[in-house]
Amino acid sequence: MSTNTQKNKNEEEIDLGSLFVIIGKGFSRLFNFIGNILKGIFHIFISILIFLKDNFIKIGIAGIIGIIAGVFLEVKSEKKYGSELLVEPNFNSALQLYNNVNFYNDLVKQKDTITLGKVFDLNMEDASSLKKFSIEPLIVDTDKINAYNDLILSVDTLTIKSYEYEDFKNSFTDYNYKVHKISVVATKNNVFNKLDDVIISSVVNNKYFNRLKELQNQDLNRTDSLYRLNLVQIDSLRRVYMDVMIQEAKKQTTGTNIDLGGQKKSSKELELFDTSRKINSDLRNIAKDKSNKYEVINVISNFQPVGYEIKGVTKNYAFLLGVLAAGFMIVFLLLLKVNKYLENYKK
Repeated sequence: MSTNTQKNKNEEEIDLGSLFVIIGKGFSRLFNFIGNILKGIFHIFISILIFLKDNFIKIGIAGIIGIIAGVFLEVKSEKKYGSELLVEPNFNSALQLYNNVNFYNDLVKQKDTITLGKVFDLNMEDASSLKKFSIEPLIVDTDKINAYNDLILSVDTLTIKSYEYEDFKNSFTDYNYKVHKISVVATKNNVFNKLDDVIISSVVNNKYFNRLKELQNQDLNRTDSLYRLNLVQIDSLRRVYMDVMIQEAKKQTTGTNIDLGGQKKSSKELELFDTSRKINSDLRNIAKDKSNKYEVINVISNFQPVGYEIKGVTKNYAFLLGVLAAGFMIVFLLLLKVNKYLENYKK
């Protein structure tokens, strides 16, 4: 009996020892794998430093040539000025606004100063000074949340259960943001105040959007009038109820009533007060909607009458051409090394 017990113990020790050996080999392979990765990263880093050291003069000369060419272009080029227009489109008019701004930018690219002059009522000199039109949304995450909340309130529960927030967020486009920025670049700093009225009117004068605005405002006015009438009716009911309570109080005899059941009855007066409070809250929301939806496009900030000069390192030709020339030289030298490696590989 003792011999079998000893034998079982020996087998368990052998199995346990084998397990430790396997675990040890696993850790060893893991550490070797991590070590090889670190060695590879270090080797690449050292190779890059060696490459830059060996070709420092060539890359430096290319960069200097690029800087000189950039300085020459910077001196020869005209100063550029910029200005922004912030707007809040309503009635899904953002797409039309984007199309119009892109159309103006296409005219600039085609150097069609005659059409630009007609569109914006500019002389040829001012029209030729326009160099770029662009539009982009001011990205605010709360716009997505608010839009999803509006969707939840406007559809039934079963529909919204099949449409998760992540799906809604993925379908959210630039046109769905509330505020958009229109930027204009020109070589003259005093042409911007002539542009905003034309850009806005190109959308505002659209019959379709005007019709939507009228219908929306009519509906809001009708709802506002109905709620105000409801408030008057609630006030009348409250006065009637107060008169009834006063008359009942006069008829009551003195005494004490004890509610042994402990039950609380809801007060009609409090119910009327709560209803009145909700209606007033709805009226505030309607007033906010009327303010926001009064125009097809709400102008938050007009173009500045005098544009700001566009400066900065990333806008400087000397910096851009210097970096570009150095980059091209690095790519050229790498291609030479690859070609040399391929020639040696054939041998």
